[in-house]
Amino acid sequence: MDSLNFDLKTISLREVNHYLHNDLAGSGVQQVLISNPDGAHNIAVGLNLPVEVIIDGHAGYYAAGMNQHANVTVTGSAGTGVAENMMSGTVHVKGFASNAAGATANGGLLIIDGDAGLRCGISLKGADIVVGGSVGSFSAFMAQAGNLVVLGDAGEALGDSIYEARLFVRGAVKSLGSDCEQKEMGDEEYSVLADLLKRSGHADLSPGEFRLYGSARTLYNFHVDNSGSY
Repeated sequence: MDSLNFDLKTISLREVNHYLHNDLAGSGVQQVLISNPDGAHNIAVGLNLPVEVIIDGHAGYYAAGMNQHANVTVTGSAGTGVAENMMSGTVHVKGFASNAAGATANGGLLIIDGDAGLRCGISLKGADIVVGGSVGSFSAFMAQAGNLVVLGDAGEALGDSIYEARLFVRGAVKSLGSDCEQKEMGDEEYSVLADLLKRSGHADLSPGEFRLYGSARTLYNFHVDNSGSY
């Protein structure tokens, strides 16, 4: 058996997650379809196997949180915290994502075809996020490492208190947060952006259409003159 279908109208989510955590390994199943999710929370969290999981519909909070190795697709939209604390693998939301998408994610790739809400990529720690639409205010707040690519616009306070993450925005930025500034793109940044555009299905776009934002590095160490910015 290389595929399995769980219908959440006939089986509980607890049973589905129990199977994914305990019985999937060694079963030979390579693809799991979860149908009729109807916005349920915590679908396919904590996966730690190279399996393909398709959530066929809308997912609630924290879908594919703490993901490792798995490739998870949400065919609809996702609630707060999709792919939160992801370590590796890929999470693809074909609709929209609510607040804090990819929060604290350490690795892997999060693709959102539509818009993302407030605080997308908050405290990003090394993952890559590509948003096909726009992102809300305070996106990449305290982002430490990784890359956020936004094909649309960015809301207020983009990159507030950012560390070493890189933010690539194709559209307009309403305002930059504390210690975030526009930077010149070099060969490395062009290469990273081109690769992420290709991997997320946007190879037709030119990296030259984007602007790069990152840390001005004035808040790394406390200074009383900057106390109002912390």
